Amino acid sequence: MASLKEVKARIASVNSTLKITSAMKMVASAKLHRAQAAIESMLPYEKKLNSMLAGFLTSGVQVDSTLAREREVQSVALVAVSSNTSLCGAFNANVIKKLNARLEDYQSLGRENILIYPIGKKVEKAVRKEGYEPQGSYQSMIDKPDYQAAAELAEQLMEMFEKGEVDRVELIYNHFKSTAVQVMTDEQYLPVEMPEEPQQTPDQYRPDYIVEPSAAEVVQTLVPQVLSLKIFTILLDSSAAEHAARTIAMQMATDNATALLQELKIQYNKSRQQAITNELLDMMGGETAAN
Repeated sequence: MASLKEVKARIASVNSTLKITSAMKMVASAKLHRAQAAIESMLPYEKKLNSMLAGFLTSGVQVDSTLAREREVQSVALVAVSSNTSLCGAFNANVIKKLNARLEDYQSLGRENILIYPIGKKVEKAVRKEGYEPQGSYQSMIDKPDYQAAAELAEQLMEMFEKGEVDRVELIYNHFKSTAVQVMTDEQYLPVEMPEEPQQTPDQYRPDYIVEPSAAEVVQTLVPQVLSLKIFTILLDSSAAEHAARTIAMQMATDNATALLQELKIQYNKSRQQAITNELLDMMGGETAAN
């Protein structure tokens, strides 16, 4: 059995850890509320923009956009979003695992034809560890998601796709579903998936737009805006998921520390009682020997 001094030292250590995890949980929870408010205020706008685009496309508008052209995949760009810091459970590990799986899928293309855009310190480090050279550093986009930076990245990806430098672009990130649930998401960004034939939409749900100069030109303008907004949205989405994961992780760490502290206190009391009992036995043994 550990000595009283050792148990006491462990109790002090666990108490310190408990204070840290509890404080980190409170900070993560506060950041989660802000991030959740940001993504929830953005989603209605994104949904409306996507709804307008879908309305045009399903109304029979013929759009010949270079951003929607399917072609044989000979080169690919992967945009993976992680966090800059750890202590958020499996948040970063899931992104890295999914990214490695996609790299395995595209291995036949050759490393020179796989471009990786890591957004976040953790995934950037993992990319370098796998022997790939990141296409830039985007760590600043995680701490404070900015639409202008997101739009610049989106414009770069669209330009590369239009020039034929990449044939497909995919997004890998954690989707915030709830505080307890973050969904690992891997979706196609480019080419834009457009319906080939107009869908039969009931009249009461069919949008009635007056379009100038023409629906086709509006759609051509709308597609890049939707794509730019998509990058910004996934940054907000991933940020909310990160803070949710860290809140849960710190809550679990706090609960574990509390449980361990209770066990150590019981062990300390048992050790102390044992020490007192041994001293009493020694005293009684000494008196018996004296008599």
